[in-house]
Amino acid sequence: SRRSWWDKFAEAAHGIKLGVRGQASFCVHFFFAVLAVAAAILLECDRLEWCLIVLCIGIVLTAELFNSALETLFHGLDPATRARLVGVLDIAAGAVLMASLTAVLVGVFIFVPRLLFFTTGSW
Repeated sequence: SRRSWWDKFAEAAHGIKLGVRGQASFCVHFFFAVLAVAAAILLECDRLEWCLIVLCIGIVLTAELFNSALETLFHGLDPATRARLVGVLDIAAGAVLMASLTAVLVGVFIFVPRLLFFTTGSW
């Protein structure tokens, strides 16, 4: 039977809830996302800067959800299969790190000049 769009949306929302629950690293990323949004508000970022900030937040949180999905799958495997897949979790964590470092660089490019202007009054 075909599922309705509402059912698919509800399952996806449940997936986010499962991916977030118990993940300390997701909470850290969420904290920095809130910090970036607050900084964008205070520093009056323009539309393009907002788009970049939201895009970076989305990419980091999505990478974290994929990492959580792989961790969940990995821990459900038998020991022999896990032994053959050594490094999978490290690669997934590396993807989260790469997304996070990219977001930090975008944040530096957006916020540092605005902070310098805010504190010194000139570009």
